[in-house]
Amino acid sequence: MKPRKIFIYQLLPRLLGNTQANNIQNGTLEENGCGKFNDITGKFLNQLKKGGYSHVWLIGVLAHASTTDYTQYGIPREYPEIIKGNAGSPYAVRDVYDVDPDLAMNVNGRMREFEALVERIHRAGMEVIIDFVPNHLARNYKSINRPEGVDEFG
Repeated sequence: MKPRKIFIYQLLPRLLGNTQANNIQNGTLEENGCGKFNDITGKFLNQLKKGGYSHVWLIGVLAHASTTDYTQYGIPREYPEIIKGNAGSPYAVRDVYDVDPDLAMNVNGRMREFEALVERIHRAGMEVIIDFVPNHLARNYKSINRPEGVDEFG
């Protein structure tokens, strides 16, 4: 088998598609905005493929600590004193079995939106790499979406 060349496009979804031009220091999600999984369109992905890319490396998609209040969705509140800014660091993962609710149009449908993104990437003829650094976790890591029978990570 002839080896193939791999060309990787690194993509941070919270930046791609963010239409807010503001960059308010310590601004809220509403003030500074956030790109969404749905902003990564088939048209954009087809352009990447035409540009020669074979893989899309998604960074910052795992659920990470932020100051946004998602308690109405069953997501525990974070301690703002230990979070880097309001958006948080994509490497302060709070649940390896969940995706970041900031990236979803519908918080309860966030995993479906993420899975649809993965399918769009595959339909465009590319493969997906999901960024995960196991020694970078949120200080108060606790999975709320851990599969049954799987030990807690961290």
